[in-house]
Amino acid sequence: MPAYGLSLLLSTDPAPSLLPCSADAVIRDRSKGGSCGRAVVGAPGDRRGSWEPSCLSGELMDLIRTEGQRMTAAQPSETTVGNMVRRVLKVIREEYGRLHGRSEESDQQESLHKLLTSGGLSEDFSTPYPPLRANVIEAINELLIELEGTTDNIAMQALEHIHSNEVIMTIGYSRTVEAFLKEAARKRKFQVIVAECAPFCQGHEMAVRLSKENIETTVMSDAAIFAVMSRVNKVIIGTKTILANGALIAVSGTHTLALAAKHHSTPLIVCAPMFKLSPQFPNEEDSFHKFVSPQEVLPFTEGEILAKINVHCPVFDYVPPELITLFISNIGGNAPSYIYRLMSELYHPDDYEL
Repeated sequence: MPAYGLSLLLSTDPAPSLLPCSADAVIRDRSKGGSCGRAVVGAPGDRRGSWEPSCLSGELMDLIRTEGQRMTAAQPSETTVGNMVRRVLKVIREEYGRLHGRSEESDQQESLHKLLTSGGLSEDFSTPYPPLRANVIEAINELLIELEGTTDNIAMQALEHIHSNEVIMTIGYSRTVEAFLKEAARKRKFQVIVAECAPFCQGHEMAVRLSKENIETTVMSDAAIFAVMSRVNKVIIGTKTILANGALIAVSGTHTLALAAKHHSTPLIVCAPMFKLSPQFPNEEDSFHKFVSPQEVLPFTEGEILAKINVHCPVFDYVPPELITLFISNIGGNAPSYIYRLMSELYHPDDYEL
């Protein structure tokens, strides 16, 4: 496992080179949330020998939170990094609580009660526990195993949602959706329509990969989504981020697809592992807006036109929760209204803001 990301998790000596390494890792893995998340969580195992047993849990959590802020600042739109930092903080809190003699009952309270009371409570992490180091490392290793199997766990549920002779529509390329459809194709015969997701046209890559598995696949332009939707039985998509209100930050064009599905009462299913669930809300716009060069839309050779207009090429769409029918994650299927409950199970309320 690469030793970048939270390479200081089990160390008390800050490394000056962490920010460039983490920034490079985040940028290189911007389309591979799973790889980036595993790197962030896996780094502690590479430095397990540098954490002194006498290190206080509070100091360790402050260090992780500080480095988490630095990594998220390198690429704010890569929410997976912050999510994994929060998961590690939750692991430390839980292991400290067990050693401190606190019952796990406090972690199983109603979510609303936790949200209302957490702001006024301050936990004491000042007691050193020598076994804490080994317990935290073991828990992080379990988290790594969970991350490794997320795609397979989602794909295993495919036969429950895809039936024979159905027409499935998707957009762009998603490794999770690809695995989901391939698993269903082992026992079911169905047709897939892929919207090309212009101007990046990642849908072409998806179509090629599916056709190699003998899945009947058709590529269409994004403009034809509404016209074709009446023939579609289900829409299955991936996403970049699941927000705290159950909304999505997904590839550009997904909102159009979701609106068409809603108009035709076509179920929209989102395949996404739990590490993409973020406690952020859509009002934090600076974290989600991302624009790239409009070269694919309007080439720079059109100099005469470019001098007179401004061209914006957004990478992501915001998809509100009312357009989503079901989330399929590595822990099962859930409605958008249940997201708040999953948040309380994955992250501690005090860690929502790093």
